[in-house]
Amino acid sequence: MSDFIEVMKSTALNDGEMTAVLLEGHDLLVAKVDGEFYIADGRCPHLHGHMVKGTLEGTVLTCPLHGSQFDLTDGSVVRWTKWEGAVLGVAKLVRHPRSLRTYEVKVEDGTVYVGPQKATTA
Repeated sequence: MSDFIEVMKSTALNDGEMTAVLLEGHDLLVAKVDGEFYIADGRCPHLHGHMVKGTLEGTVLTCPLHGSQFDLTDGSVVRWTKWEGAVLGVAKLVRHPRSLRTYEVKVEDGTVYVGPQKATTA
């Protein structure tokens, strides 16, 4: 997705809401926080959970499967998992923390558009 593509009308979401969108074969999540729109991959990069089934607190999105938290402003990992102890140790051997892909967003004339992937953070 190199160009900006229409996703939805800006009135389709209220503040604090998110929705799943399938666009050109990509599962995306669209969230609106304090009047700003954020678009990210619709699946967790770790266990592929449907992120729309997670929770949204401000710009922090929590995976419904294992509690990873991501900042929608840049996709960075806020918390890798809610697991602790030996389970966390094993999980680190199998999977490592990965950022959630986020995308450029613009809103024009009441329409939300998704653009290229933002530069990833560590």
